[in-house]
Amino acid sequence: MSFQGIIHLSLDTPAHAICILGTEISLDLSGCAPQKCKSFTINGSLGVLINVHDTVPVKTSEEVSVTRWLLSDPMDVLVKMVSPSTATDGDMVLVSYYQPDEEDPVATAELYLTGIEVSLDVDIYRSGQVEAPSDPHVKKKWVWGASGWGAILLVNCNLASAGQLAVTKTPKSLTAEEIKNMSQMTLSVQGPSCFLQKHRLVLHTSKEESEKARVYQPQKDNSSTFELVLGPDQQTYPLPLPENRLKETFYVEAVEFPSADFSGLISYSASLVEESQDPSIPETLVYKDTVVFRVAPCIFTPSTQMPLEVYVCRELQLQGFVDTVMELSEKSNSQVASVYEDPNRLGRWLQDEIAFCYSQAPHKTVSLVLDTPRVAKFEELSMSYSLSPGTGYVIQNVKDSRVASLDSIGNLVVSPPVKVQGKDYPLGRVLIGSSFYPSTGGRDMSKKLQDFLYAQQVQAPVELFSDWLMIGHIDEFMCFIPVEDNESEGRKGFRLLLASPSSCYNLFQEKQKEGYGDAILFEEVRVDQLLSNGREAKTIDQLLADERLRKQNDYVEKCIHLNRDILKRELGLAETDIIHIPQLFCLEPLMNIPSNQQTGKPLARPYFPDMLHMIVMGKNLGIPKPFGPQIKGTCCLEEKVCHLLEPLGFKCTFINDFDCYLTDVGDFCACANIRRVPFAFKWWKMLP
Repeated sequence: MSFQGIIHLSLDTPAHAICILGTEISLDLSGCAPQKCKSFTINGSLGVLINVHDTVPVKTSEEVSVTRWLLSDPMDVLVKMVSPSTATDGDMVLVSYYQPDEEDPVATAELYLTGIEVSLDVDIYRSGQVEAPSDPHVKKKWVWGASGWGAILLVNCNLASAGQLAVTKTPKSLTAEEIKNMSQMTLSVQGPSCFLQKHRLVLHTSKEESEKARVYQPQKDNSSTFELVLGPDQQTYPLPLPENRLKETFYVEAVEFPSADFSGLISYSASLVEESQDPSIPETLVYKDTVVFRVAPCIFTPSTQMPLEVYVCRELQLQGFVDTVMELSEKSNSQVASVYEDPNRLGRWLQDEIAFCYSQAPHKTVSLVLDTPRVAKFEELSMSYSLSPGTGYVIQNVKDSRVASLDSIGNLVVSPPVKVQGKDYPLGRVLIGSSFYPSTGGRDMSKKLQDFLYAQQVQAPVELFSDWLMIGHIDEFMCFIPVEDNESEGRKGFRLLLASPSSCYNLFQEKQKEGYGDAILFEEVRVDQLLSNGREAKTIDQLLADERLRKQNDYVEKCIHLNRDILKRELGLAETDIIHIPQLFCLEPLMNIPSNQQTGKPLARPYFPDMLHMIVMGKNLGIPKPFGPQIKGTCCLEEKVCHLLEPLGFKCTFINDFDCYLTDVGDFCACANIRRVPFAFKWWKMLP
């Protein structure tokens, strides 16, 4: 931003101006033109570019060495410089005025220019390199899309910074990896030393934006030691001007993701200020250059992305589950990381509490964990000690830490990329559960967490109805699996699996007609296990004759159909994109809640282990063993699921660990979490 927009020339005294490289100065030629003069010539010294607009050259009887222009009103004469001056007033523009039919000028106006370079530059074109645009004004705006521009910041998610982003003004050592995560910002200043000595340079941002990011400057004596120059409680940083040239590289990191109170945009400016020699006259702002960063969003990955790393809770009572997960991981070429568990949390809620995400800038992609902790202090978060090197950690505190709350990451599922009514969602859409309408004891995801999800902008959230479930998490009735579809046929490349009580009843009725009505559900489960889970072994005939259970599942079916309609509309799905998985539910009072807090509203929980709560590792599926009726030595529920999924290339492994499924309203899938391959699509290329 230059503050010398127009220069009024004079025939009496030469004019003087500062010309910042990359900016233009407008010249007023008419104000001092002698009467009867109808044309002018204009020329400048080497390094000065002159553009004359809105007027035409004068036709003369003889050729002249300099083009003569017609004086007209209005006219637009612009001057800019391509290189800094070597001395104050080191460059010149001469304007000569002519009367009609005269070859010699009757008067000449002089303009002396001092060319100064002041340029604050970032990776505006998202190439991984700092570049100066031809138009400095574009740096002030951040534009989405494949043809957009604007620099990007990564959030510092180091474990040492999680929960409390401490700020210190003392120099600190930064590792090579920390430097790689930061975005560069380069400040260049060049001009005559006698001119610069009368000015000062300030790097600055607003108070609000200073709270969202930090700017570091490497110290001259040690390349690994950096000084914090901008950050919380530090909005300005004066830079000493050298004799004639300054070039400094700064390193910038964000400390906060976009949220309801933070758009994600952060601007920095470099201002050149002329110091007044008279104490009674204030200093003058000569030029300000501004750049804008956008903080990279937190991006969630769907189950259709290939697994990179599987985190499991190692507990003695889960050993069968752990062994199976390790086998599945080996088949999918992903690593297994153990999670140390303290005795209070028991690993039941690993998947419910955290989500593996990533954040991305052109120069770096960072894996991170988003945690909605069920413990108050960071040092008590055992998961944080098990993360692979380089994995970041972000805490998003929520108000309600009850197991039965919708206020957790477990109530979040990400769809694969979809296209809906001409709108592309190349990073899929975040699906979250809610109560949909006010009701006694109704539960919703916390507004703070919802606002956080919406603020990321790149995975437009969709709300589903999940308050009918005991836990209230949408992954209890739905799941996405990857499928190699022929895109030319309009298929999606995935299937949505939905729990279907009607499919389960149809299967049992089919087996009853075949003469297997006496086949028993839970026949393989010990009596003490059934009792602790509030279940009992029943035959197919008994299940089909249970009218109370049938009415409960009719209600569940209505809830699932409501969500199916929303999913079809918001994800652009056809009925052929959906596979119905047989699953029964039952309605029970809310568990683990004191009687005086009970609302009287019964909630649904799986009647047998929830097969929708599966582990997806590419074509390998880890599915809770349903312990369904055995027919000719084969579980009819397992057989049905294999019949639905194996033709699509999936290998179904049914995990036998009954106590994980239902005890304490748990589920074995909550004892594992998967870090997956980031999307190939770059988030900044989309239009949110």
